[in-house]
Amino acid sequence: MRYFLFSLFLIAGVLACCAQQAKPQAPPTAEKTPQAQTAQQPQPSSDVPTTDGGAGPCTVDLTVLSSDGKPVFAALINVHIAYGFAGTRRLDMGVYTNNDGRARFIGIPPKVRKPPIEFRASKDQETGVAVYNPDAAGECQAKREIVLQKGK
Repeated sequence: MRYFLFSLFLIAGVLACCAQQAKPQAPPTAEKTPQAQTAQQPQPSSDVPTTDGGAGPCTVDLTVLSSDGKPVFAALINVHIAYGFAGTRRLDMGVYTNNDGRARFIGIPPKVRKPPIEFRASKDQETGVAVYNPDAAGECQAKREIVLQKGK
């Protein structure tokens, strides 16, 4: 019986290891999957950097501005989303802004746990927040601005 359990655990471990290695690796593009925990690197072009959560149809376009109203290049925008039954699914995404201070999050689920979602932007010592509620009527496709302020 002991050898049977040992064999069973050994086979399960080998299968789990093979399944991890068999996952296709995405080429370095502007899109990210829900498994990606790291943010994308800054892009000097004017194309809008996009990260895809792959969890739903909702989209948020964000523009990051400095306190004097100018677009901020390479500001990091992060978001944490809990969704699914009792918030058991989690999605962490991040992206840097382009020259125009713009970034896009797609693939956001239409129902989240404890709305609204907070998009937190930071650059050097400045931070800012934008809120978004995909549950609200007509809010599945949204545009928001984040104005960066000096930290306290």
